[in-house]
Amino acid sequence: MSAQEVPEEYVAGYARLLDEVSTTGRRLTRDEIEDRRALGERAADAGLALRDLVGKHVAATRIAWPTSATTPATADRVLSAVEQSIDAFAEGYERAQRLAVRQEEAARREFIDDLLYGRSDLGRIAERAERFGLRLSHAHAVAVAQGPDAYGEADPVPQRVERALIGRFGDRHILLTTKDGRMVCIAPGDQRDVLALFAKQAYAATDGGRVAIGRPHPGTGGVVQSYEEALNALDLAERLALEAPVLRAADLLVYPVLTRDRQAMADLVISALGPLEAARGGAEPLLETLSVYFHSGCVAAEAARRLSLSVRALTYRLERIRQLTGADPADPVHRYTLQTAVIGARLLGWPAKKI
Repeated sequence: MSAQEVPEEYVAGYARLLDEVSTTGRRLTRDEIEDRRALGERAADAGLALRDLVGKHVAATRIAWPTSATTPATADRVLSAVEQSIDAFAEGYERAQRLAVRQEEAARREFIDDLLYGRSDLGRIAERAERFGLRLSHAHAVAVAQGPDAYGEADPVPQRVERALIGRFGDRHILLTTKDGRMVCIAPGDQRDVLALFAKQAYAATDGGRVAIGRPHPGTGGVVQSYEEALNALDLAERLALEAPVLRAADLLVYPVLTRDRQAMADLVISALGPLEAARGGAEPLLETLSVYFHSGCVAAEAARRLSLSVRALTYRLERIRQLTGADPADPVHRYTLQTAVIGARLLGWPAKKI
């Protein structure tokens, strides 16, 4: 819309003000300034561009320039009134925009909370989703990035990640946000490249943080399910000391299966690893040795390097484990039982917690 197309109502009374100022030399009254602010607010609510509105005022100034404004003093008074009028109009416009932004942010945050926690009517969430770029009739997957710091949407790190994704994919029905200090990306389930780039950018931006990606699920409830899977994956990574920077819930399904029968897992941990508590220093050092040994593919040299031990010291620890438990970590027959028990111990918090 050009300046000429801006409705006349937004410069209503403006020419009269300039004429009175040039004639009387007075300044604008408080009520007149407030009226200009109110017009600015109405213009913002109507969706008009501020540039066009200022152009309209400039054009109106040229047309209504009083013939009496021939002396420098009179011209200065008129220009002062022009400045006051446009300044008040712009102030009202910006005030309305700030209010609209705050309302939009509040609506967006409410929608995100409802979406990720499934706290509202699913049909209503689906209707609101279109406004924020999601089509919940399709399957979606959720990725969650966790770094050393807590992040809000206005922080530089999430904004950097968002710019990278938008620069590559445009909107593509993607929603990026933050929740509980973590970055969250919701994308269509068939667009794995979106979540892969989010994971790459988030890992780099958080200087070595961790990203978990839930499985795609259909419908509004599917977003909640995928989000919870991603959070559970982050929790598993913390408890199991998993080293991978990017975790996929689909690759970790074995762990919930292992702990589905908690009592059976507790019995296995106590039976297979309980004798380690008799070792000097308790069970934890030997449990850590087993965990690193298995994560190293049962390669003694690599496990020793990760534990900052000599290969001889590592071999001694493995032999001590065999003596205490009766199971040899190097024996494929015993290895599965010990490794499963180690996973169970980490998931159950043993030996720090009694089980």
